[in-house]
Amino acid sequence: MNEAFTGRANYFEDFTIGDRIKHARGTTVGEFDNQLLTKLVMNTAQPHFNEHAMKDTPWGQRLVFGLVTGSIVMGLATQDIAENALTEVRMDKLRFTAPVFHGDTLYAYTEVLAKTEVERVDVGEVTFKHWGVNQDGKVVFEGERTVLIKRRSHWAKA
Repeated sequence: MNEAFTGRANYFEDFTIGDRIKHARGTTVGEFDNQLLTKLVMNTAQPHFNEHAMKDTPWGQRLVFGLVTGSIVMGLATQDIAENALTEVRMDKLRFTAPVFHGDTLYAYTEVLAKTEVERVDVGEVTFKHWGVNQDGKVVFEGERTVLIKRRSHWAKA
């Protein structure tokens, strides 16, 4: 893994296919994180907000909504890979590979999968694979994200 480079300007030119990044920060998932998004999107699945209903399941407790997990992982990656992004193009191959619970701490990793020239001369398209692990190193999320990223030649101030 390359060392994290949080805080540096990251333009299209800075990414190389095959680069792997271990993002510097982790975050502990709180009940509020899960409850807020789950209810805002009207996800009515009991496993996300009914502790009583979950006590006799194999997990024994509520599960964090998968899209909360994915959002956190991609959010942890954003400072390193998307500070110079203009727009999200697509998200693909989202997989939620293990349960996440309130109190779990998530960490994010990224690999650069592709760089593509586009019609605009001031940006390029980069496809990243993100994955997140919990405090035990277990992969809990994987997904691909394609972003239009500014080119240094057109956007950086000299």
